[in-house]
Amino acid sequence: MTAIKHALQRDIFTPNDERLLSIVNVCKAGKKKRNCFLCATVTTERPVQVNVVKVKKSDKGDFYKRQTAWALRDLAVVDAKDAAKESPEFDLHFDKVYKWVASSTVEKNTFISCIWKLNQRYLRKKIDFINVSSQLLEESVPSGENQSVAGGDEEAVDEYQELNAREEQDIEIMMEGCEYAIANAEAFAEKLSRELQVLDGANIQSIMASEKQVNILMKLLDEALKEVDQIELKLSSYEEMLQSVKEQMDQISESNHLIHLSNTNNVKLLSEIEFLVNHMDLAKGHIKALQEGDLTSSRGIEACTNAADALLQCMNVALRPGHDMLHAVKQQQQRFSDLREQFARRLASHLNSVFVQQGHDQSSTLAQHSAELTLPNHHPFHRDLLRYAKLMEWLKNTDYGKYEGLTKNYMDYLSRLYEREIKDFFEVAKIKMTGTTREGKKFATLPRKESAVKQETESLHGSSGKLTGSTSSLNKLSVQSSGNRRSQSSSLLDMGNMSASDLDVADRTKFDKIFEQVLSELEPLCLAEQDFISKFFKLQQHQSTSGTTMNEVEEMDGIALSRSHTSGVPQTVSSEKDMIRQMMTKIFRCIEPELNNLIALGDKIDSFNSLYMLVKMSHHVWTAQNVDPASFLSTTLGNVLVTVKRNFDKCISNQMKQMDEVKISKKSKVGILPFVAEFEEFAALAESIFKNAERRGDLDKAYIKLIRAVFDSVEKVANESQKTPRDVVMMENFHHIFATLSRLKISCLEAEKKEAKQKYTDHLQSYVIYSLGQPLEKLNHFFEGVEARVAQGIREEEVSYQLAFNKQELRKVIKEYPGKEVKKGLDNLYKKVDKHLCEEENLLQVVWHSMQDEFIRQYKHFEGLIARCYPGSGITMEFTIQDILDYCSSIAQSH
Repeated sequence: MTAIKHALQRDIFTPNDERLLSIVNVCKAGKKKRNCFLCATVTTERPVQVNVVKVKKSDKGDFYKRQTAWALRDLAVVDAKDAAKESPEFDLHFDKVYKWVASSTVEKNTFISCIWKLNQRYLRKKIDFINVSSQLLEESVPSGENQSVAGGDEEAVDEYQELNAREEQDIEIMMEGCEYAIANAEAFAEKLSRELQVLDGANIQSIMASEKQVNILMKLLDEALKEVDQIELKLSSYEEMLQSVKEQMDQISESNHLIHLSNTNNVKLLSEIEFLVNHMDLAKGHIKALQEGDLTSSRGIEACTNAADALLQCMNVALRPGHDMLHAVKQQQQRFSDLREQFARRLASHLNSVFVQQGHDQSSTLAQHSAELTLPNHHPFHRDLLRYAKLMEWLKNTDYGKYEGLTKNYMDYLSRLYEREIKDFFEVAKIKMTGTTREGKKFATLPRKESAVKQETESLHGSSGKLTGSTSSLNKLSVQSSGNRRSQSSSLLDMGNMSASDLDVADRTKFDKIFEQVLSELEPLCLAEQDFISKFFKLQQHQSTSGTTMNEVEEMDGIALSRSHTSGVPQTVSSEKDMIRQMMTKIFRCIEPELNNLIALGDKIDSFNSLYMLVKMSHHVWTAQNVDPASFLSTTLGNVLVTVKRNFDKCISNQMKQMDEVKISKKSKVGILPFVAEFEEFAALAESIFKNAERRGDLDKAYIKLIRAVFDSVEKVANESQKTPRDVVMMENFHHIFATLSRLKISCLEAEKKEAKQKYTDHLQSYVIYSLGQPLEKLNHFFEGVEARVAQGIREEEVSYQLAFNKQELRKVIKEYPGKEVKKGLDNLYKKVDKHLCEEENLLQVVWHSMQDEFIRQYKHFEGLIARCYPGSGITMEFTIQDILDYCSSIAQSH
């Protein structure tokens, strides 16, 4: 085994700068026995690395090769299998468990002992040894020699040390000097032993000879030791002195540290005190202003505002950690809270007094405006209150409860004040609309049912000289006792109030101006109040910057719905904007019902007023929405616009209903139907009212409905007419409609205008043909027979050879129609047409001219047949076309 160990050291480990410490011959457990060697090695260079190397003998020769190497630090467990019983088996736990069987138990124990020593020296007992005999481990570390295990020479664990180069050289020289060094090793060894004994003796003699020098040396050493002791005493005294100095220096250093710490703390304390003084100290002037400041003068209000801002800054200062625990800070905060409460109470009380005083002041001015259609101006009151706007903002931020109380009180006082002003304003407007006196005012403001009953009992001529009778229908077309005016029931547009023919333009213009003035007074009043509320109560108004369109009122299933179409407006508005709208709604809660009452009165006076109101209200809604589509004014006017639109739609619906119910007299000719004339009046008025109006679309829809109803009703009346021919009724009324539409140039009724013209033309032609008939009856029958023969296949020039249609028969028939008889027949025809047509439309000459053209057409037809069927006969009519023209002209002039 020693020879193998030397060979492995030389061939494998020396080239790698490693030393072999232990070796064991092993084979793997449970497999075919193939021997190999496990070697424990250390590197010669530092830091030392310890490895376990598996070495295997080559199959092709006697040399060894290194197969596997593990670092000893990777070894976790060494398992000897059995500590009580001798066994060659053992396990090494690296990355996995390697099971080995040693060639002998001695080799196994030697190897494990070497591993344990290396673990103790290099790995700090990292490896666990299990099932290893404690005796084996104790033998490896003899008692009292732990230092050799922990840090002794490497020779303690090394059983072999290789000769170095110098030793090898000395041995070679010595062997060269002896001839039998190799041949007779024992003799050589004996020789060396004798020489060693000689050298030992020489050494002992040399030592004995040098005893004197040793004694001298020992004496010198004793003296040196005494000197060392003296030096040590001096060093000790010096050390004591230095220790005293060190203690003093330590005390000085500690004192300096405490002084520095004290200075630092004083600087920080000063900084904290300065912070509290600078941020939580309220000037005496501010305190006096908060406690006793004058809230009536501008200078006093400014001083109170500055003091309130300073107080708010002191209360809102961001305290540093720990400040709130200081007693002085708590006292100051309590003082600030008391000042805030005291000033908030004083400010709220003063503003409440101002609100009450405003109500009294404004009430005293109501008498001045009672006879004028104007609303009192609140600008001076707003101007005075706006001086407190900053204080209101302070109150909102510091005491929201008192802020809310002031808001509620303001709404209560102002709502009562505005209610009195607005009601008086609307009473004046109603008086001016109806033209009544103070006594008549009471009648104008009665409830709707009571007013209607009273109207039925009143004379048709009220104090204003206008008709205010009760409801009547269009089913009667008789003349009432006041023969100088049309019957109240004959008006298509009489919606249960006054006949449109009894209202002059001046009255309607007067109503329009009054209604416009009412809206013009309300609009700036609401806008000024809303702007004041926003500024005084510090409520933000988020105006929409995106495009908006006005409220559109659409009719769906008979119900008018108001929808506000906006683009880019968010669905959820801010709470402050909602608060503005709520305040405005409470303050002006009487505006919407008063406007609705005024609209009802205007509609009662004249249903045409709904046209004026629709245009005016639409314009004001559009204007309000351009300012703020979600404002109180925009919402309120939009709601009222719905009512106006309903009245307008009701007016149109009732007109159509009355057209349906109209009846005509059976004893007189029809002429221009009343509803046709009334449509002309309605259209002319509507065009003048809706010129450049925003709600033109509503009028166009009404036009379409009305014109269709007019067309249907004209046809119905024409079918029921007994006195006047149907064609005449249709011709005259559609001619009137066509003329009206041509004059007014209503773009949405272009198709109806063409239809009216076509109907007029068709019925004119039909009436001409029907009325003219066959004025030359026998001659007409004769030529009908001629045309029948030609149709049967007889050539035209051969018709004269037919017995019934020869030239003699033709001459005989022509002689029966001399010019005198023709003129007489035309004269009778003219009288008949004159009897059918009405004078209003003046269509007699038009019809007569059409009849003349039709008669000439028939004459030319007869002349053509004579020329073709009786060529060369020289037969002609006894009158010419010129005679026909003369007859017609003479008859027209004579009548």
